[in-house]
Amino acid sequence: MSDEKNTTIDEEKTDDQKLEEAVKGVVEDTSRDDREYEKICSICHRPESVAGKMVDLPNNLHVCPECMQRSFDMMNNGQIDLNQLMRIPGVQVLNMQDLENMMPKQQKVKKKKEKTENQPELDLNHIPAPHKIKAKLDEYVIGQEYAKKVISVAVYNHYKRVATDTMDDIEIDKSNMLMIGPTGSGKTYLVKTLARLLDVPLAITDATSLTEAGYIGDDIESLVSKLLAAADNDVEKAERGIIFVDEIDKIAKKKNTNQRDVSGESVQQGMLKLLEGSEVEVPVGANSKNAMVPLTTVNTKNILFICGGAFPGLEQIIKERLNKHSSIGFIADLKDKYDQDKNLLSKVTVEDLRNFGMIPEFLGRLPVIYTLQGLDKDMLVKILKEPKNAILKQYQKLLALDEVRLEFEEDALYAIAEKATEKDTGARALRAIIEEFMLDIMYEIPKDDNIGEVIITRAYIEGTGGPVIKLRGQEVPKLEIN
Repeated sequence: MSDEKNTTIDEEKTDDQKLEEAVKGVVEDTSRDDREYEKICSICHRPESVAGKMVDLPNNLHVCPECMQRSFDMMNNGQIDLNQLMRIPGVQVLNMQDLENMMPKQQKVKKKKEKTENQPELDLNHIPAPHKIKAKLDEYVIGQEYAKKVISVAVYNHYKRVATDTMDDIEIDKSNMLMIGPTGSGKTYLVKTLARLLDVPLAITDATSLTEAGYIGDDIESLVSKLLAAADNDVEKAERGIIFVDEIDKIAKKKNTNQRDVSGESVQQGMLKLLEGSEVEVPVGANSKNAMVPLTTVNTKNILFICGGAFPGLEQIIKERLNKHSSIGFIADLKDKYDQDKNLLSKVTVEDLRNFGMIPEFLGRLPVIYTLQGLDKDMLVKILKEPKNAILKQYQKLLALDEVRLEFEEDALYAIAEKATEKDTGARALRAIIEEFMLDIMYEIPKDDNIGEVIITRAYIEGTGGPVIKLRGQEVPKLEIN
């Protein structure tokens, strides 16, 4: 009997302990929830982050220091005697519980989490190797192996140059780059992809709007101000960034002009100090300087400049230079030898760029000059289907939201590439061609919920047939050949 009593007592104790633990857990949960919210003044309804530390009163009431001080001042300076007030019939002692019931429910304001800035300093151990940068670029950019290799090495050296700037007496010069390629070959897309992959601020600007003094267009310092904006106005972060200047061929020296070339040669001369490295005063949070905008000084010594342009007409200059070596005889080169050469831009020299209109001082500050190849039919087909964000994958995802499967036959892809080659605008033509042929499909498919699969054929691209549309659950019978 005694053993049974002891067991029942132990069971009762354990039940009580369980109850206490449960109540304790609820209290801890509620207190934890309260810690996530700010205290709000019961009088002025301002949160603790605005009014300051609250004075806690019974029954979960809070008063800010300002309202508490005002209450004391009214009580001390007022003409009403509280002792006599309490003796008046009908006036009861102030009950805090009644006051809580009279006041409306307070709105909870969640505390703002402190932002933790985990920005590791540039270290030699954290510099991505060139092959890793190129491997990431390969996932998005098709072809242009030489260009991807050059830009990967240049960015890698840029990281190392910034990291080892103060290590010894040997100063490493900047390797600014000039990227030449036909329109639609992927110059801007290559740098935009690089901007997503790298952890340094990168500004993509356009040289077409630049003028010498910025009276009509943008001034030259706006290149640095855009980089400063990309670095969240952090000067130290911006000074190790990268600036890509697109359409650099538009500031070439104008030929046969008697007026001042404010948007050509003058812009090249103004950019010399930026490319070489100098301290530039740029506005903070704006593109133009005025009296209302503060200025800050940015040193362009460690900023890597990448210039790119299509340079239309440069092939003719290269062709003229190469044809000068032709002679008379059976072994002479024909004058039309280079007319069908698609890689003619790869034979470019500094002399050709000078004849185009670029001044030698500007070219001297761009030591790395490389070209991008023109896109042939096979590269266009790869661009359609292989990159991570390929155009076909985008349309397949759009139709997958309607639970429709989209497929392209291989011959249809080559038909699209042939049409893009005829337009001679590079990869830009692919999107326009697919938009044209997908318009009717994207319009008609939401009408019928029974459509389960659409197959784009070469006949549909060439206009001699239509796409193959399969309904849901429809299976094509297989032909058995005996």
